[in-house]
Amino acid sequence: MKSNLKAHIQGGQTPSGKVRVSGAKNASTRLLSAALIADETVTLNNFPTELVDARYKMDFIEKCGGKVTVDEKLESVTVNPADYKDIELADYNYPIRTTYLLVAGLIKRSGIARIPYPGGCKIGDRGYDLHMMVWQQLGATVTEKPDYIEVSAPNGFQPGEINFPISTIGGTENALISASIVDGETIIKNAYISPEVDSLIQFLRTLGAKIDVVGNSFIRVVGAKYLRGSIFQVMPDRIEAITWIVYGIISGGRITVEDVPFDTMEIPLIHLKHMGIDLYRNDKNVIVSPECLTNGQIQPFELACGTHPGIISDMQPFYTMLGLHANGKSRIFDYRYPERLKYCGELNKFYDNALTWTPGAITVEGGKGITSADAQSTDLRGSMAVVIAGLLAKGNSTIHNVEMALRGYNNMEQKLRNLGVTITVE
Repeated sequence: MKSNLKAHIQGGQTPSGKVRVSGAKNASTRLLSAALIADETVTLNNFPTELVDARYKMDFIEKCGGKVTVDEKLESVTVNPADYKDIELADYNYPIRTTYLLVAGLIKRSGIARIPYPGGCKIGDRGYDLHMMVWQQLGATVTEKPDYIEVSAPNGFQPGEINFPISTIGGTENALISASIVDGETIIKNAYISPEVDSLIQFLRTLGAKIDVVGNSFIRVVGAKYLRGSIFQVMPDRIEAITWIVYGIISGGRITVEDVPFDTMEIPLIHLKHMGIDLYRNDKNVIVSPECLTNGQIQPFELACGTHPGIISDMQPFYTMLGLHANGKSRIFDYRYPERLKYCGELNKFYDNALTWTPGAITVEGGKGITSADAQSTDLRGSMAVVIAGLLAKGNSTIHNVEMALRGYNNMEQKLRNLGVTITVE
């Protein structure tokens, strides 16, 4: 993936047409890692094949002997993990935050795993201490080397009990995949079962792992030495869905958003209704048009981001965008990731300093208008909000380091073209 990419945007284009939500980034990249513990071939359908994070992970897998076949037309990925094993690489510089999920497949075949330090978005201190705890609780030795993390378990992972001090999606995913190769029972306490984690559980069951869930935080896993192959459907991306819905609302365009995972978005969509937004929908699709605004305006609001089933932190920038176009002052709170704020400074370049913030709290002055700007990408979702601001503002805007947005949106440029909107990335 190239770095320092710029998006040149002629703003003020009104979108019209259809856009289909791709397979979820936060599910597909996890499933790709989980496929490496199988003993047979795995096929993942509805896979976002152009996703930059997925391509980085595929590159690492292939350098370690695994075989990955990508079919862009059918949007599927086939993984043959038979030869996936630990190989000391010349370069461990991979900008992937979920590198820790690559460990279990290497431990299964090599008894040792050397993986890159987690990279990705800098939205606060997320660390990797909980992942070290997972491996240690399953009997491994963890050593932090200058260029990589080394996990050693010559006899494989052993049964254990993992009790997270805080709820953690990444830690829960790591524990599930690691426990699935253990020939015995592992207990996971204080787990965090998001829709993407639930999808991972369903996938691991297809491989042959026995997984019981009690409530939303207790998991019992009985793994197996031999895990069969699978053909599995990646769930649609709920964050991408809310992105296109919000873009349709604030652009005044007419967009049909296809393959919306309504069952994972109930509360986020309820908040839209409370803002005076009445969406037209059937079982899978949403039609967004100016008629969706009950009295012609977005109503100001106050909301807090948190865990599923509420508005998750990754959706925060798009509710900020709604607040910027609302008729009054809105407030957004996020104490789970209180430092997710860098994008606010970039949006202020478009919206005449309409945003003020302190850690965990954003105040939005709606209705200030928008002008074109030269802005920087920040974290992945915040970068997409900045891109949307450029699309809305009349005149020419430039978004620097736009590869941050490309990391999370499969085939973004083509999808915009399908809506009659063009941007130039170079």
